Amino acid sequence: MVRTAVIALGGNAFTREKQRGEHAEMAANARVMAEAVHALRQQDWRVVVAHGNGPQVGNLAIQQDAAADRVPSMPLHALVAMTQGLLGSLFDLALHDVTVGRMPDVVSVVTHVAVDPADAAFDHPTKPTGPFVSAAAAAELARDKGWIFAEDSGRGYRRVVPSPQPLEIIEARAIARLIEDGFVVVAAGGGGIPVAAGNGGLTGVAAVIDKDLTAALLATAIRAQALVLVTDVDSVMLDFGTPGQRPISTIGADAMRRHLADGQFPDGSMGPKVRAALQFLDGGGSCAAITRPHLVAGVLADRAAPGTRILATVTDRGGAS
Repeated sequence: MVRTAVIALGGNAFTREKQRGEHAEMAANARVMAEAVHALRQQDWRVVVAHGNGPQVGNLAIQQDAAADRVPSMPLHALVAMTQGLLGSLFDLALHDVTVGRMPDVVSVVTHVAVDPADAAFDHPTKPTGPFVSAAAAAELARDKGWIFAEDSGRGYRRVVPSPQPLEIIEARAIARLIEDGFVVVAAGGGGIPVAAGNGGLTGVAAVIDKDLTAALLATAIRAQALVLVTDVDSVMLDFGTPGQRPISTIGADAMRRHLADGQFPDGSMGPKVRAALQFLDGGGSCAAITRPHLVAGVLADRAAPGTRILATVTDRGGAS
């Protein structure tokens, strides 16, 4: 049986906490993710890789602004396109590196995603981009550049931009054809380049789309069997931060939905990933997983290993009651 998995990687998987985002750092991090994808390929999964770009697109915006008096700066949707190329190239090269002796069929697709220009997200920016800065630096940049900043988990302030709901993957049919031909496809980078209908065609929009929601939409569009949301913890936890916290190993979608409604997964934590997982399962998917990169293959193989699997129908176990 041919199986397809969409793997959603965060932009912070390329630039980890306390890293500066240097090319060598991102290349080394890409190799870790490529090894996880290679392990899935060895289990006969067809794989699509989606990724975020929050740190990278924010850094690029700073570079653009700093050089604006010398070269024209580009709009935000163009910066998303640029980071798609950068991070796609890093992953492509990393996958070649981990499959020495056998050139992998891997291709990166510049991907556009339709959004509604009337989405309320444009009035309430929430997507963090770029580096952490102090409160004083945030106030100065907000005054000088007109940027909006928000405090982020007690670690400092980051610029926030609109993050509208993804509605359609423009290149979905092409991506599906590449998968059928056996390619590993890197697609929907940075949540996709946001576009809206206008002037008889599609026009870029100043936003950064949530990559997990786009990955869920893409997985549904190409009829993938699995969606994997990669994060920096082994498993989703119930009662996180309390003496009674416990990991979820395998759980049904309905039980996970109840935990979400009960406030177990806040927006600043696992909430967005859990919602994306449930969106995929509601759209006909079979399995959504949330775990670290090196645990992905084991989770999808249903081995007794750390990681959270959310299934359309299942007898819950591992703290899922």
